[in-house]
Amino acid sequence: MRHGGDRKACVQSKEHCAGARQGGHGSGRRADQREEKKRRTPLSGRHPAAFRNALGPDGQPLFLPMSRTEMEQLGWDSLDVLFVSGDGYIDHPSFGVALLGRWLVRHGFRVGIVAQPDWRDPASVTGLGRPRLFAGVTAGALDSLLAHYTAFRKKRHDDAYTPGGRAGARPNRASIVYANLIRQAFPGLSVVLGGIEASLRRISHYDFWTDALRRSLLLDAKADVLVYGMGEHAVLELARRAAAGLPLTHVPGTAWMGRPEDVPAEAACLPLPAHEDILADKTLLMRATLDMEMQVHQGTAYAVQPVGGRAVILAPPAPPLRTEEMDALYGMPFARRAHPSYDAPIPADAMMRTSITSHRGCGGGCSFCSLALHQGRRISSRSEESILHEVAALAARGPVAISDVGGPTANMWQGRCASSRPCRRRSCCFPRLCPNFITPQRRHVALLRRLRDMPGIRQVRVASGVRCDLAVNDVEAMRAYTLEFTGGQLKVAPEHCSPRVLRLMRKPELPVFEEFLQFFLRQSRNAGREQYVVPYLMSAFPGCDEDDMRMLADWLRQRHWAPQQVQCFIPTPGTVATAMYYAGVDERGDPVHVARTDAERLRLHAMLMPAMGRKGGRDDGMDHLRDVPPPRRSARKESGAARTGRRPAGKQGGGNG
Repeated sequence: MRHGGDRKACVQSKEHCAGARQGGHGSGRRADQREEKKRRTPLSGRHPAAFRNALGPDGQPLFLPMSRTEMEQLGWDSLDVLFVSGDGYIDHPSFGVALLGRWLVRHGFRVGIVAQPDWRDPASVTGLGRPRLFAGVTAGALDSLLAHYTAFRKKRHDDAYTPGGRAGARPNRASIVYANLIRQAFPGLSVVLGGIEASLRRISHYDFWTDALRRSLLLDAKADVLVYGMGEHAVLELARRAAAGLPLTHVPGTAWMGRPEDVPAEAACLPLPAHEDILADKTLLMRATLDMEMQVHQGTAYAVQPVGGRAVILAPPAPPLRTEEMDALYGMPFARRAHPSYDAPIPADAMMRTSITSHRGCGGGCSFCSLALHQGRRISSRSEESILHEVAALAARGPVAISDVGGPTANMWQGRCASSRPCRRRSCCFPRLCPNFITPQRRHVALLRRLRDMPGIRQVRVASGVRCDLAVNDVEAMRAYTLEFTGGQLKVAPEHCSPRVLRLMRKPELPVFEEFLQFFLRQSRNAGREQYVVPYLMSAFPGCDEDDMRMLADWLRQRHWAPQQVQCFIPTPGTVATAMYYAGVDERGDPVHVARTDAERLRLHAMLMPAMGRKGGRDDGMDHLRDVPPPRRSARKESGAARTGRRPAGKQGGGNG
């Protein structure tokens, strides 16, 4: 079902924001044989007898059941809703199946989970029985193809969302495969698609892995309904309608197959280019993408896309959650660990265990980012009391270091728009900050300080990173982020230095980042602290050519700088940047250069990564730059700004800015 909470996965177009997805090297025939053997080996030995599930006083189970035995322990003879997921089950609010499953239980429904079933065997989804209402299907926290393949279409050899971290536990195009599996196992049962894979493929979309335009996932999966965006409102309403025997259509935040006349006559409706028209004229994908972006942001209109004599009907998006709803959602009794039946750890479990979600949504609207179409630009924030309560519960288990208190960008907590008029902007931050976009960063700093001073809290960090264009507008907050909540490194995302490429990305101009950088270095030096900015950069972006990459390489060389991550652009479905890649035009319809072949993309990437393609070099398009040897300088100088500004090779980091 809709992945409701994983803020790191939602920015999947910017691959380094999605967490630990490190690819390996080409492996040849023997490695392929090993991979196939692993795929045919059961995920992990499960020992349900060693764990006894039970209901708490609030009616919530210790874990959502994954077996008939657990259902019996809970006193459940059947389920209302069955979730089928491409991820292993971690009972943490950063993972959508756990979040939405508990949300439904809170409202009186019985929910079970089948995690990473054997997609070759329908019996693998029947163990908990036929659900009464519907089956919710999700590929997991990532698009399954992005989870499997690198920027250069090489197979990845690990998966952070699978026990043991191994690859191959989910199929390609998992939403389609799991939907077919459900129909075979439970004929006539309603199938509801959700999650990031379905959300970004809700209308015609470019598929990088086949280099083709594909129609809505609804058609290929033959599902009844698709939930797009953050799914708490939609999933609950679908369950209530199914229980009452009502149609599963016209629910805000959902899409279904119908006809244009299905849209209420009095409703605002946005006509999208037909799938067949986009096939004939690639530039129409840009128009469709921009129209969808505005439909989500304004939040009032239906959208209709004709395809094959029918139409994809999209209800208006679900409204963002209010603060009290966010508090209720994240206040549920999550176990904050993987299901006890697994005998191998799930890497993402450790990554997220001490991470606190303070808000969702992002006003940035970067053209390569999926957030504009998925979480939206309006910020939904939790209250300070809710966050304090969650951290206190963590500390009650023993002393703990909080790895992150944030969202897509940490310093947008409690961000809001001061205007009540309809907004036509594509971004709250580009080409310059909107004066109506209010971000109370000092209040965020005050929250972090309260958390840090709580008993049992060793430290508090902001691993999700900050937006430098917001931070430079509040010196006091920027000083606090730099000196109090940076664990030796602060993550920001300038992405590039070329003015032309930055405009196409909808990113701030380079002087904004350089102002932030100089402040960070100066404050760190004055405090006698060795700290690093961890910048994320992108190669082979649409509109970026060799001159732009040379400019970036020269800019790095002049600063003797070794940024942590260099990501080769991956055209993931639904984003404006992917429409640029497919159509070869920018948002205004003007032609842009596009590096289409892997050879050209590799050549542009190698301008920053000379070792690319050599023995021992990475092949996933996500690399660490080596240190550029600096000029000799005195020990006093070396201990100051140069050490603060230069990043030692080999240190790890992830996040977004």
